[in-house]
Amino acid sequence: MQSGFIAYLDSVKSRDPAARSRWDVLFYPGVWALGLHRVAHWLWEGRLFFIARLVNHFSRFLTCIDIHPGAKIGQRFFLDHGFSVIGESARIGDDVTIYQHVTLGGTNPTTGEGGKRHPTIQSGVVIGSGAQVLGPIIVGEGAKIGANSVVTKDVPAGSTVVGIPAKPVPVDAIHYSPGFMPYGTPCGEDVDPVRARLAELEAEIEQLRKEVKVLKTARQPQPKVKSA
Repeated sequence: MQSGFIAYLDSVKSRDPAARSRWDVLFYPGVWALGLHRVAHWLWEGRLFFIARLVNHFSRFLTCIDIHPGAKIGQRFFLDHGFSVIGESARIGDDVTIYQHVTLGGTNPTTGEGGKRHPTIQSGVVIGSGAQVLGPIIVGEGAKIGANSVVTKDVPAGSTVVGIPAKPVPVDAIHYSPGFMPYGTPCGEDVDPVRARLAELEAEIEQLRKEVKVLKTARQPQPKVKSA
């Protein structure tokens, strides 16, 4: 158990260059929130709902992170900083990283799916600060969600989405930014979906101009050749 806890601290340290030692990691609010959530979830599974809620409220007061006791979270989960909300039916895989001000929110109970109102976040996902992931959608393994994105549809495994609503970036972010991508947000003009779309439109306009030029040339009257 001790080696597993140390491995968890090391996994957090590897994702945060600000952590100089395991002792630094021990003071992170996300680590405390996860530990208290483990207790609250165990109580919730034992149908001790009131006590589980008490632990949840104490954790929220202490860390400014609200994780519903019913949420299921895998191994080596890292919630960097705080002020995030994780809903009751959320499911989170292993090695997931979430930054501050993220919401894993649910649909309206009167219009959403019964029982599963919150997202499923598969292993290795990185969610940038301020992102809102809403509804019973699936964020595929290894996907990255950029800061301040609003995600309401499934995200394919390994893809990177940004914007409102979130859309895939036009370049392969794995080659653009190999390894762990902080905040799940590739930085650079070539990964801006709007700029990429403008480049596509400019290329289409240039192609149309060439075609129009060819058509104009074809429609011009040819000079008559005098017979001998």
